[in-house]
Amino acid sequence: MKAAVIGSPIHHSKSPMIHSHWLDQHNIAGSYEAIEIKSDALEAGVQDLIARGYDGFNVTIPHKENIMELCHEVDGAALKIGAVNTVVIKDGKLLGKNTDSFGFIQNIKSKNMFNFKGSKALVLGAGGASRAILCGLIDEGVSEIYLTNRTKSKAVELQKINPEKIKIIDWENKEDFLNDIDLLVNTTSLGMIGCQELEINLENLNINATVTDIVYAPLMTPLLTQAQKRGNDIVTGIGMLLHQARPAFEVWTGILPDVTPALEKMVLQ
Repeated sequence: MKAAVIGSPIHHSKSPMIHSHWLDQHNIAGSYEAIEIKSDALEAGVQDLIARGYDGFNVTIPHKENIMELCHEVDGAALKIGAVNTVVIKDGKLLGKNTDSFGFIQNIKSKNMFNFKGSKALVLGAGGASRAILCGLIDEGVSEIYLTNRTKSKAVELQKINPEKIKIIDWENKEDFLNDIDLLVNTTSLGMIGCQELEINLENLNINATVTDIVYAPLMTPLLTQAQKRGNDIVTGIGMLLHQARPAFEVWTGILPDVTPALEKMVLQ
């Protein structure tokens, strides 16, 4: 197997560590590397990967949307989300997929017994990750989603995914809905090392609600710390990164690998 992750910047990517671990674990001969490709060189960079005999590649910022134009075929999940994060190269043609929804949902399912069907969620943020998460929640049968973002127009844009289920609320009023939800999701970079903190008081949060954050640096964000202190179930963000990598590895090797505590620990170090 010969695969890579492309993006710019790319030096920080954990993907080579994850995929190399699985290659070793399953005794598969192959390589997986991080390749820097700038926005204005995307097409040439992809053609180079095809010419060099790659089986496929993962896609990260800033290429996840633009790569779609270069794909010969795009699967249903990627079309819904409007972005591709995994590409299979077959006979010189590109097949685009998106595994972000899978990663988000599997991370929660692997950590606790949360029942999505008929539940209510509050999603903070309206970026690319939010779109994938909203699609995942709707596919799992969540009955209602409150969506809020500091720039309201971006949330309104994402509401088009499912106007019946997604209700837009003002950023300033987000705490008013905490008592009514079963799942609180932070998809913003607020709380990440080097970013502003997420200002939210969980005093009104339903005590049976699960709280998850897609930020994993730090692993225990202020949001998760606050939730855990008051007795809510929490799910950290590192699992989403690991679980979204699994179907990508599978399309290149035929093996769906496991996420183990040892892998989690290695990636966090």
